[in-house]
Amino acid sequence: MVEAVTNVLDDSGLQRILAVMAHPDDVDFGCAGSVAGWTDQGIEVVYLMVTDGDAGGFDDGVTRDEMASLRREEQRAAAKCVGVTDVRFLGYPDGRVEATLELRRDIARVIRQVRPDRVLMPSPERNYERIYPSHPDHRAVGGAALDAVYPDARNPYAFPELLADEGLEAWTAREVWLSGGPVVNHYVDITDQFDRKVNALRAHASQTSHMGDELPNMLRGWLSANAKAAGFGDGRLAEAFQVVDTA
Repeated sequence: MVEAVTNVLDDSGLQRILAVMAHPDDVDFGCAGSVAGWTDQGIEVVYLMVTDGDAGGFDDGVTRDEMASLRREEQRAAAKCVGVTDVRFLGYPDGRVEATLELRRDIARVIRQVRPDRVLMPSPERNYERIYPSHPDHRAVGGAALDAVYPDARNPYAFPELLADEGLEAWTAREVWLSGGPVVNHYVDITDQFDRKVNALRAHASQTSHMGDELPNMLRGWLSANAKAAGFGDGRLAEAFQVVDTA
């Protein structure tokens, strides 16, 4: 059983959470159960997708522009399954994301707009035990988003045009949650939200329709292993994170 971090913010004290992810469906594979639990508590959750997922899918008859449009709509539908209505896209090219100053600025802009207490993002570290969460876009977005939280969004002299031209005051997010990385120090029991997580992932039909019953079975395997590691008991399901105090 992992020893849980003791400085995790009490959810009851949260007002807003921002999830910054590389592709449509990333947040649903990693965090949708947790998101459903937060929105049920009345916490506002905002999604920021760095790409439109235009390099995804399996149908050669669909153009990349059509795929991007489809995946945006799928993400909006998936978000509704877990109580999220504010979904934003930056439009970076799928498969070619780099942790540039431009991306850091674009994420810092949204952090200052949303003013979240907690920011979710992919881990910038490669996970050698499970390689799939370590897509290059995920690691690039994780690195850029972490830099946008600290130091960019909180420093009024970083990207001064955000304040001078857009009136966006500096903002300090108090906590970062990393998903999919090699280090885990916090688990969220999502047993009661599991069906909504599955529904959110099924909304990404271009990515998951071929999986049928394999999808919930695969998820149960991952999530039950997390719950076992957390010591939650038999029959429970959990999502796993590395929580970083950034206050």
